[in-house]
Amino acid sequence: MAAEAESLAFVMVGHIDHGKSTLIGRLLHDTDSLPEGKMEEIEEAARAEGRDVEFGYIVDHLREERERGITIDTAQTFFSSKTSGRDYVIIDAPGHKEFIKNMITGASQAEAVVLVCGVFEGVQEQTKRHAYVVKLLGLDQVMVAYNKMDQVGYDQARFLEVKKDMGEFLGRLGVQPTLEVPISAKCGDNVALRSENMPWYDGPTAVEGLDLFRKIPSPTEKPLRFPVQDVYEVDGERVAAGRVESGVLTRGQALRFLPGDQLLRVREIVQYGRDGVERAEAGECIGLVFDQADEVPPRGRVGYPEGEAANMTDRFRGTVFWLSPAPLEGEGAGLTFKCSTQEQPCRVAAIRERIDSGSLEHLPADAGRLEETEVGELVLATDGPVVLESFYDVQELGRFVLLRGRHVVAGGIVTHTQDAAV
Repeated sequence: MAAEAESLAFVMVGHIDHGKSTLIGRLLHDTDSLPEGKMEEIEEAARAEGRDVEFGYIVDHLREERERGITIDTAQTFFSSKTSGRDYVIIDAPGHKEFIKNMITGASQAEAVVLVCGVFEGVQEQTKRHAYVVKLLGLDQVMVAYNKMDQVGYDQARFLEVKKDMGEFLGRLGVQPTLEVPISAKCGDNVALRSENMPWYDGPTAVEGLDLFRKIPSPTEKPLRFPVQDVYEVDGERVAAGRVESGVLTRGQALRFLPGDQLLRVREIVQYGRDGVERAEAGECIGLVFDQADEVPPRGRVGYPEGEAANMTDRFRGTVFWLSPAPLEGEGAGLTFKCSTQEQPCRVAAIRERIDSGSLEHLPADAGRLEETEVGELVLATDGPVVLESFYDVQELGRFVLLRGRHVVAGGIVTHTQDAAV
């Protein structure tokens, strides 16, 4: 197929030891995406350590380089499909807590998911939790890679058995995989090259399956939202810096910044390396200079087009994934709500629903607590007003985290910008 020229970002997740790192290493190797000489360097490092070069070792080696700040990007790995020419970005999320934090806070802007499941062990608890978060975040492009087929003798019956188990769980979530591929990352079967060991499978390889994923458009068609990240002084001008989270911003446009109700007109859009910028689109980091030079909005304000109604509230509903070993109890003493650049102390006004993220079992909501890895539908009340959007309308202002001190204890999405019980 003729794929789009733009790169596509996907996150690879799966239960520990089900071969995620091996699959990443195999993708890099079989698509010739390692830097020149890198494979020889990795082989030499393995020999020096007295170990064989396995494809998972490629990822371990690159991760060590990332930790030392050498050569490889700090958060992402890249490869290119030979069949389509499309570039891919693999978002690295080594554990389920890290994955959840990254995905919900928006630090990782994945457009698709590869869920790795080892056929020898089958569907595990962490596999289910990852799948639940995929559903929670509305990611509907999902490939399931059934790995380690070599460990079961490339047995079609075992593949179909695990595929059935996975299908039953994903079906309960309402997730329909785009593609399901039996692979052996260790041996290279059906990763970038078609396997001769599984003649019973005639579908796409994993790389060909990735080529089927569509590029998700930038949220330029959504309403304009511009959260202020910080205020700087540049050449004697006060500049409000931030990222256009959605929509399009133009020079000369009047913006209302909330909370605070400042109405300011954009005199200049400042962007590194560009002069005379007339407009900025979703995803671009910019600075704004206003006609009213002395009224620059502080960090935490959100710019809306003049005349547009805003969802400003101090009480709303959200779905959260609790990450801390210390449970949420009562009103959650010491919690801070953080969405984009906004921060407010908050409390839990009500727990409406509790769900075990592994079994999907509904738990008693009146217990007044939320345990680690449980999902809860909460009513949250902030000390001051915040500007929010439903996650399903504007994701960029619908993700949030809850902190206790400086530690993230939960990640969540806004489901209702007002609580109907108010």
